[in-house]
Amino acid sequence: MSYRPPAGLVVGVVAVGVMAVSAAAIFVRYGFVAAGSSAPGLALLLAALRLTMAALLLAPTWRGLLRARVQPGALGLAALAGVFLGIHFGTWITSLAYTSVAASVTIVTSNPIWVALFGWLWLGEKLDRRTLAGVLIAAVGGVLIGLGDAGGDSAGSAPLLGDGLALVGAWAVSGYFLLGREAQRRGLSVGQYAALAYATAALTLLPLPLLFGTPYTGWPWGVYGAALGMALFSQLVGHTSFNWAIRYVSPVLVTLAILFEPLGSGLLAYLFFAEVPPRLVFVGAAVLIAGVGLAVSGRHG
Repeated sequence: MSYRPPAGLVVGVVAVGVMAVSAAAIFVRYGFVAAGSSAPGLALLLAALRLTMAALLLAPTWRGLLRARVQPGALGLAALAGVFLGIHFGTWITSLAYTSVAASVTIVTSNPIWVALFGWLWLGEKLDRRTLAGVLIAAVGGVLIGLGDAGGDSAGSAPLLGDGLALVGAWAVSGYFLLGREAQRRGLSVGQYAALAYATAALTLLPLPLLFGTPYTGWPWGVYGAALGMALFSQLVGHTSFNWAIRYVSPVLVTLAILFEPLGSGLLAYLFFAEVPPRLVFVGAAVLIAGVGLAVSGRHG
């Protein structure tokens, strides 16, 4: 790869991306408030609309995508990444109907430890003692979050279910980042990759609301406004910033930067919804983030 952007530019782009994705949970909550419901079907509708709108906004890049000269497998990897992205948003956005913003976002951004574990299990990469210790510490943090959620009044209607869905979302987005890096290394530009991945994610999610009897139309405008906000800000600015960055730096380092997302989302949840999770959730979040940091330092130290 001939072009290497300055380190400051990469840091700046990732910082903007973190700020953009931090707002996603708030857009979801506004969608729930506008609809007067937080049913799973509505959560899946918001996820599907987010990806569909983002894919439509990237439609002009399809002409270049059809003419792109890429290495074998690039398009398939991008499409598979899109399936993982659809699973990520379907599970994570649904988790916000059941648990607190702080717990959900902290768990879903634990993906660096899953990238390390997946690399060990499937790619044969070494997992040293420091990485293993970090994984175990992060697991303790996840347990503390679950215990805090279960004992709190503001956690949500089914906090342990919400925490579990957020965990599945973390697994899925780990696969999304790994596959996306490889697809771009095989010749896809960031715009071409994003167009294909977002469109595939949208197609993965669009049928799901109907399974819950949730219509696509007839909702208050605030629901569609929340989805558009996520598409423009959190998806096109946030996720596309990360997709650009992983062309030049390790996806684990990018996901490590995303650990700042819980701080931003938690602060916004407090400012807009006065949501304060139980104290044990904060303790668990700190432990989980410390474990992730230790795991990543072991893998790249």
